[in-house]
Amino acid sequence: MLSFTKMQGTGNDYVYMDTFEKTIKDPVQLAIRVSNRHFGIGSDGLILLNPDPNADFRMDIYNADGSQAEMCGNGIRCAAKYAYEKGLVEPNRTELTVATGAGMRKLSLHLKGKQVETVTVDMGTPIFDPEKIPVLAPKKEKMISVRERAQGQDFELFCVSMGNPHAVTFVDEVDHFDVEGFGKILERAEIFPHHSNIEFVQVLDANHLKMRVWERGSGETMSCGTGACATAVTAMVKGVAEREVTVHVRGGALNIRWDETSGHVYMTGPAVTVFTGWIEEA
Repeated sequence: MLSFTKMQGTGNDYVYMDTFEKTIKDPVQLAIRVSNRHFGIGSDGLILLNPDPNADFRMDIYNADGSQAEMCGNGIRCAAKYAYEKGLVEPNRTELTVATGAGMRKLSLHLKGKQVETVTVDMGTPIFDPEKIPVLAPKKEKMISVRERAQGQDFELFCVSMGNPHAVTFVDEVDHFDVEGFGKILERAEIFPHHSNIEFVQVLDANHLKMRVWERGSGETMSCGTGACATAVTAMVKGVAEREVTVHVRGGALNIRWDETSGHVYMTGPAVTVFTGWIEEA
C-alpha cells in the first residue's frame, strides 16, 4: 500500500507521494491510475518528492496522461507544504530549495500557526529564446509571437518559457470561450516540438488579468502557476499590465511580481491539503 496526500493550489490538484522511505515502481502508470476522476483518486497528475543531494528535495511531475512536466508552479507550492508538514525538512525551516526539471527553485513558506498557508516561489527569469522554449520561430529582440489557425479562427500566440513552454493569446472574454476546442489543437501545433501549454487571457485592467489554461498532457485545469507567470510577463511586455498583477484563474487568484532589478518572477499563492489516504500500488 502507498500513502498519499491530495493537495490543490487554486484548484490545480495533484496526488503527492514521497520516496524518502519507499520506492515507486512505475510512476507513469501510477499517475494515469490515480489521476482518473472516476476510477482513481482524481487529479491533474502525480507529484513525487524524492531525495536530492543538492536541495531539500526533488520534485518530479507526471501529468494525467503519464507524460512528465519540467515545472509546476501550483504543484511546487503544495510540495513545499507537504515537505514541511510531513517533517521531510528540518522543523521551522521556512526557506526551502527544490530541484525541478527546470532547475533549482527557492521558496518562502508563510505559516498560520504550524500549517503552511501560502508560499512564495522564485520562478526564475522568463525565457524568450525560441530554441529554449522551444518554438519553431525566428529569434527576435522582444517576445516571440506566432500566428496559428484553429477551427477557422486565427490566433496570435506569444511564446515564453517559465521552465516549460507556454503560448499566451488574448481574447475579449474567457468565461464562455471554447478552451477545449481551441486548446487541444493549438497545444499540438507543428511549431511546438514538445507541445505547449496554452493560456487564453482577458485583460480586466492594468493590475488584474483573467486566465483559462489548456495544459499539455492534462487538458483544461483550474489553474496553472507557470501559466499565470507566463501570462503576467506577456501582459507586462505588451504594456497592458503593471509589474505586479493578480491573475484570476478558475480556482482562485495568484499574485505575480516581475522584479525589474533581478529579472526574476515571483509567484505567491495558497497551498491546501484536500485529504490523505492509502492506495494499492498495482
